[in-house]
Amino acid sequence: MRLLHLGNVVMDLVLSVPALPERGGDVLATGTRSVPGGGFNVMAAAARQGLPVTYAGAHGSGPFGDRARAALYAEGIDVLLAPRTERDSGFVVCLVDAEGERTFVTSPGAEATLTPKDLAQLRPVPQDLVYLSGYSLLYEANRAALTAWVPRLDPTVTVIVDPGPLVREIPSAALESLLARADWWSCNAREAALLTGIDDPPGAARAVQSRLKRGSALVRTGPDGCLLHHDGTFDAIPGFAVRAVDLNGAGDAHTGVFMAGLAQGLAPVAAAHRANAAAAMAVTAAGPATAPDADALDAFLRQSRPAPR
Repeated sequence: MRLLHLGNVVMDLVLSVPALPERGGDVLATGTRSVPGGGFNVMAAAARQGLPVTYAGAHGSGPFGDRARAALYAEGIDVLLAPRTERDSGFVVCLVDAEGERTFVTSPGAEATLTPKDLAQLRPVPQDLVYLSGYSLLYEANRAALTAWVPRLDPTVTVIVDPGPLVREIPSAALESLLARADWWSCNAREAALLTGIDDPPGAARAVQSRLKRGSALVRTGPDGCLLHHDGTFDAIPGFAVRAVDLNGAGDAHTGVFMAGLAQGLAPVAAAHRANAAAAMAVTAAGPATAPDADALDAFLRQSRPAPR
């Protein structure tokens, strides 16, 4: 069993700012760093839990691509495709304000050039997990390749979809194709509201699940934890109270650890409990790829109790 990741690895250019500038304004950053981001964070979180991971997305041959590959290899993650020779990987400008909230601007690169020929190299076997990102559906080439490939997957392959913050910009036909095949639809409360038009997270979670043909819904609710709608049951899984310093990558940590838990045979509620703990740990450190490894997460869970709701 392995995780096949078909999202996008990019470079995050992270700027810490006291507050976002007004339109047409400027602000001095109090800190700057560049780190691999995007799909890298999900894969690192899963790999640190012991799940074998393969990155099957496209990537570039310039300095951003080089750093992304080095980071993937350092986490023990396989890279399926050869680098694109004609362009570099893309990047994301990430503004983190004094409260830890994040705001993004994405510049696509080689990761937006996935083709059917690329996917022909990928042969998931029963029990594999396939991760798809909504970002991929925003890129014409990736969208065409994935929406033709995903419906042909063996039914025993588990498909996890994270629509991302631009879910309303995904073309409806592509969105519906993933809703039809997803085994798990994992998103945060804002994304669930954008998808359903319902601001109340429990109501939005139920509405998301009602749109899935065969899958279950997981809606992350920040420090409150997450909501699961699975097999006709609805569960609110409480989060853990911590002092957050950087929310960047918390959702990715949650998704990666949740998938690892499922792969290791945990029931969805137990996997979500573990994912809540990982997300809580991730926000206590600066940076997007701060998910804990399995030993650190086990130690945290032995010493911590979920916050009362």
